[in-house]
Amino acid sequence: MNSLNHKIATKKSIDVVYTWVDDSFPGYLEQLNQYAETKHDLNPNRTRDNLDLIKYSLRSLQKNLPWVRNVYLLTCRPQVPAWMNKEADGLTVIHHDEVIDQQYLPTFSSHTIISNIHKIPGLSKQFLYVEDDMLFDNTVSYSDFVDDKGKIKFYPQKTTTANADQRNNDDLSPWNLALAECNYMLNEAFTSENRLDVNHIPLLIDRDAWGEMEERWPEAFHRTRQCKFRSPHNVAAEYLYPHYMINTDRGILTSREDTKRSMFYHPMENYMLWAWYGIWQINRKRPKFLALNDNFEHKPHSGVVKLMREFLEKRYPTPSRFEI
Repeated sequence: MNSLNHKIATKKSIDVVYTWVDDSFPGYLEQLNQYAETKHDLNPNRTRDNLDLIKYSLRSLQKNLPWVRNVYLLTCRPQVPAWMNKEADGLTVIHHDEVIDQQYLPTFSSHTIISNIHKIPGLSKQFLYVEDDMLFDNTVSYSDFVDDKGKIKFYPQKTTTANADQRNNDDLSPWNLALAECNYMLNEAFTSENRLDVNHIPLLIDRDAWGEMEERWPEAFHRTRQCKFRSPHNVAAEYLYPHYMINTDRGILTSREDTKRSMFYHPMENYMLWAWYGIWQINRKRPKFLALNDNFEHKPHSGVVKLMREFLEKRYPTPSRFEI
């Protein structure tokens, strides 16, 4: 990182917020099944922690973003990773009941959890939101998130999302229904258009702007939080936010070339050849932002799991201060 970027980052005092869950924690699956109503509600891809990805993400954070300030782990009570040093310098574990109103708990919906993320006490005005399957595979600076005019950068995909008129389409997944709902809200507030999806990478959030969205669409956020799981007519705040920032002249989409250079997304499937290909691509690209998304479904391939664990340990071998 050059000296200018370091001075900017230090002045900004950027915190990091991770969201994490582990469905092997005693009692969690029983509670999940108590409230579940559809097969989507029981999708283990969103609750499994069989690779300890957040441990390696924290290792990569310490190595490649030494300029960040505090790290917060947001999870349901009483979960904490078994390997985590809760007393580590700069680490705070926050449970859902400390930031989410009791009327919405328990929740198993990322939409609800993420919509409350800005309410963490003491959080910096700008902070990085990082999901537990995201890693920093190369040196990252503050300028990777903000341009020289102060606008927050967002890294687009090449595909557009479901249009507003699809918000009642029962054939769409709960996630895509939420994107359609957000497009409906954005169309009503700004202009009607086809919007690009944004990539699955860490998101620089302006805490005040995040709160503005809740103030602008209070009914939509309340409706979202009432749902225990992702449901029709929910808000996906991490998609709404980039386009809200762009429409209020506080955000900008990067070029496709910059996106391709900076990030790599690998969905982990139950195929050894696909796993080898993903590792080869990661080694070839050395991206700043790496996402290893769980697509294992109900029976992860033991060989793939072993291979990915070996890759992670070799790639990020140095324990971070967050480990016991």
